[in-house]
Amino acid sequence: MYRSAVSRLRTPKGCRRYPTRFASSSAAALQPSSSSGFFSWLTGEKSKSVPPLDFPLLGVELPSTLPDYVEPGVTKITTLGNGLRIASETSPNPAASIGLYVDCGSIYESPATFGATHVLERMAFKSTRNRSHLRVVREVEAIGGSVQSSASREQMGYTYDALKTYLPEMVELLIDCVRNPVFLDWEFNEQVNHCCGVIMHLCETADKWCSHMIFCPMQLQKVKAEISEASKNPQGLLFEAIHSAGFSGALANPLLAPESSIDRLNSSLLEDFVAENYTARRMVLAASGVEHEELVAIAEPLLSDLSDKKSPGEPESVYTGGDFRCQAESGDQKTHFALAFGLKGGWHDVKEAMTLTVLQILMGGGGSFSAGGPGKGMYSRLYQRVLNQYDKVQSFSAFSHIYNHSAIFGIQATTDADFASSAIKLAARELTEVASPGAVDPVQLQRAKQSTKSAILMNLESRMVASEDIGRQILMYNKRKPLHDFLKAIDEVTLQDITQISQKLISSPLTMASYGEVINVPTYDTIRSMFKSK
Repeated sequence: MYRSAVSRLRTPKGCRRYPTRFASSSAAALQPSSSSGFFSWLTGEKSKSVPPLDFPLLGVELPSTLPDYVEPGVTKITTLGNGLRIASETSPNPAASIGLYVDCGSIYESPATFGATHVLERMAFKSTRNRSHLRVVREVEAIGGSVQSSASREQMGYTYDALKTYLPEMVELLIDCVRNPVFLDWEFNEQVNHCCGVIMHLCETADKWCSHMIFCPMQLQKVKAEISEASKNPQGLLFEAIHSAGFSGALANPLLAPESSIDRLNSSLLEDFVAENYTARRMVLAASGVEHEELVAIAEPLLSDLSDKKSPGEPESVYTGGDFRCQAESGDQKTHFALAFGLKGGWHDVKEAMTLTVLQILMGGGGSFSAGGPGKGMYSRLYQRVLNQYDKVQSFSAFSHIYNHSAIFGIQATTDADFASSAIKLAARELTEVASPGAVDPVQLQRAKQSTKSAILMNLESRMVASEDIGRQILMYNKRKPLHDFLKAIDEVTLQDITQISQKLISSPLTMASYGEVINVPTYDTIRSMFKSK
């Protein structure tokens, strides 16, 4: 088009005019008869030199349209002779995500090994018996992959993401890093020092627990930055405090390594912890985007000799409720608090777990400024009834932590110190309101159910999330439940279910945690009476 337009410009005197040349005969056929093509192109007018958009291009074949229904990938599971399970699903995606998931988290720690899972997370993909840390990094970089580790209260995960053509390299390196860590002293000390920057120092004072951030003189500069960042996130401290105060038993174990354990932990203790807990029956190799037979053929020789020691069973946890409060020493003039209640069942009761998830979305909430874009979550109850009404409330949101056999649900908030008492009354009002029959509008419930399903489906579009979902479900159920089962459970949630689960929650013992300027926070008994009187 540009050449044909230029060819129509007048040639200056004294210059020879050469004939217009085209790249193909088809372009020559489109030579315009209009004398205003160049200016019409500038002004957006229709030009005869451009074919219509529905004009088929020569030599271009259009791909076939997608079918109306695409059959989801089937999760295949193979159990090796030692009890280790290998599970995978196929995907047309050119990349693959694989992970080793271990039924081992902070709930399996003893007082002598508190903080082991936290340090193991930091020590992931370091030196092994077969590779130096540098070689691990170079091999991952060579194929454009990415690795990460995660530690939770009940499980640990090690994942590797790269193009599926590198599946043999991915599987071999992942298994080597999980099975054969050497915990070199200098690497261990570096990570322990790094952990010191984010730990909580728990000190018992008059039946209360107080949390303070600790700084170790030997910290590196990156740890100083992490300390500064952690001090700006008191919500993380509150969630730790909710567990330590609300549970008796394994779920009360700290997820972050306490300072008192740092001096006791060493390479030998970590090796013993891994040998005790990283056994075949408690591990799942899960993958998304690979052929199952190929995965089994590669992984079986590398995993078949793993110890088949029987699992000792999940340690017991009992929800008891409790109180945690700490006056901040950093001059924080805000009050951060959380009110929570326990619920039995956990993920082993899918109906209640899905009802609790819908309840969380229904109540919603967030910060006074929405960073997710205009209108994000603005229709949730806590936004409409609290955040939009009280300007002294900086954040106000519902939260839930669902475990294998139990769950904890509540509201966490940040407010001006002089408004703390009123904000706690608002939280109590909202929790008791949803427990009252007829308080929740059917439109609100339907919106919450749709939002819950949307969040689940969008998360599962990520191959790393899909791989993790496969691994964690098989550890929990010994199979992967169809996605339809969860979506159906959400669809079946009724207004009565929301009322009943809310009543069950507020009838359990209250757990409360507060941090910052806590002088105006009411006593535990005063807050508990706000629920008993309803």
